[in-house]
Amino acid sequence: MGSPKQIIEHLFNVAGIKINGNDPWDIRVNNEKIYDRILNKNSLGMGEGYMEGWWDCDDLDGLFFRILVNQMDGRIPIDLGTILTVLKARLFNQQTKEKAKEVAYKHYDIGNDLYKKMLDKRMIYSCGYWENAQTLDEAQEAKLDLICRKLKLESGMRLLDVGCGWGGLAKYAAEKYGVSVVGVTLSEPQATIAREINKGLPVDIRVQDYRDLNEQFDRIVSVGMFEHVGYKNYSAYMEKISASLTTDGIFLLHTIGGNTTETSTDPWINKYIFPNGMRPSAKQIATAIEPVFVLEDWHNFGLYYDRTLVEWLKNFEQSWPAISKDYNETFHRMWRYYLTVSAVSFRVRKNQLWQIVLTKQSSLKGYQSVR
Repeated sequence: MGSPKQIIEHLFNVAGIKINGNDPWDIRVNNEKIYDRILNKNSLGMGEGYMEGWWDCDDLDGLFFRILVNQMDGRIPIDLGTILTVLKARLFNQQTKEKAKEVAYKHYDIGNDLYKKMLDKRMIYSCGYWENAQTLDEAQEAKLDLICRKLKLESGMRLLDVGCGWGGLAKYAAEKYGVSVVGVTLSEPQATIAREINKGLPVDIRVQDYRDLNEQFDRIVSVGMFEHVGYKNYSAYMEKISASLTTDGIFLLHTIGGNTTETSTDPWINKYIFPNGMRPSAKQIATAIEPVFVLEDWHNFGLYYDRTLVEWLKNFEQSWPAISKDYNETFHRMWRYYLTVSAVSFRVRKNQLWQIVLTKQSSLKGYQSVR
């Protein structure tokens, strides 16, 4: 088979990438141990190696595009760590109430200033809608309005925002559509900002697990939260949402989705970015909604996430001098790696972004789709 170096060099060559080559997407090796690390830890070794400066690349975007479009990530033998991660996800519920808090601590609570600098003016941490938008602010406002129109919000209605983030959607819906909003999040720092920006509006921001809700709403929305629910909880999640929705209510689910059914996520993403998260598949979602909901609309605009992530990365890099005092260079490289590989994963259609509109089976009103 050859040495670890020869194996890795061959795999990269197949994807049009040369070790220490002259193209901007080629990898420069700074530590020869990186070959063993990639073979032994697969994507986790690749990501950690970059974080620690074991390798560099002038064009990470171009590198990841070649890796993913050539499916090189599936050519490296699966390591023991990945096998154990998959088995753990299948045997145990990784998204219990207690474990659900971990992603808040490790991702959403790492600094409001970072997200203020990286995101749009409303701090919306999900895919923008770029159909007629030119800027990130415009794309996010267009997405918020699209959600509100799909929900067919009317003044006086009561809206539940499951995973409300920094409160941008709640504020928009309350101001533009005259609804009252209950927003739930597991992040105290998020709740602090959400309460500040919604002061004086009929918006109630709670640090609460969605599983503890015991009231009904005219409309329910969940944006970028379902990725943290976990496949073992999809059915219970849908049942809870259904129980929280009035007879003629509408539920909009906005989530990243995967092309194939899986039960765990990438080991590097799981360890450093979104602990215990995973992309649902269409099959998993359909199975969970079938007993309780009518599927009214399924809208895919995953390609817009590529542009959204590129804008976030641009903002992050431009703001790094201002926020670097709160982090270190390892974090800098980790975040750059995360945003870049995420953007490319949507570009090569490995990831999708779905907005799914659901109504209760007891509703007889019908639904007219909105774009």
